[in-house]
Amino acid sequence: MLRIDIITIFPEFFREPIAFGIINRACKAGLVSITAHDLRIWTTDKHHIVDDRPFGGGDGMILKPEPIFAAVEELTSKSKREEFSPDTRVVLLSPQGRVFNHSVARDLSANSSHIVLLCGRYEGVDERVAEALVTDEISIGDYVLSGGEPAALVVIDAVVRLLPGALGSDTSALNESFSGDMLDHPQYTRPPEFRGMKVPEVLLSGNHAEIERWRKKAAVAKTSRTRPDLLKDK
Repeated sequence: MLRIDIITIFPEFFREPIAFGIINRACKAGLVSITAHDLRIWTTDKHHIVDDRPFGGGDGMILKPEPIFAAVEELTSKSKREEFSPDTRVVLLSPQGRVFNHSVARDLSANSSHIVLLCGRYEGVDERVAEALVTDEISIGDYVLSGGEPAALVVIDAVVRLLPGALGSDTSALNESFSGDMLDHPQYTRPPEFRGMKVPEVLLSGNHAEIERWRKKAAVAKTSRTRPDLLKDK
């Protein structure tokens, strides 16, 4: 079972999203356990303060290192990155991280037994957290969010659906967009004609070899049209 722990100041943010769909089914099947923890649990002052002003001045507040270190130490039983087992990943969701993609999701899904997701807030997280604890700093895109919670959900969804048995078909994850560094082929369903737009005849032919050839060609054409950057190295 993959264990995912989320450290956040808004644990309620995750209650509904993980209660539906593939993530919920994977939890019920015993493939993954997901727990959102309130960072304030690991504070020691009576006001449960988790942030403070940045040294050197500047706008906003920074998440303090003490509660984050305490949280990771309790959840992993280790006090620094070098002590983690190879299958333990402490992930900081941050706009400064490497951009998350299918390859990163596949790595996390296949090579992790425990993932700790640190959700940043305000102007960021004290850099000592990244220096001493974080194994992966990940961004879901070149834009800024109010916090790391939405990014954590993206990572969870992408990682969990790649777990063996999480999807209804063993081949579903293999045939999706990005699984082969290319977009998926166009998909059609009933009716065969809608407002003058017809489904390609080959898909109605029952000729599986021809259908497969069409799908490969159509996937290349769609990738070239909408994501030509994926074909640069091909």
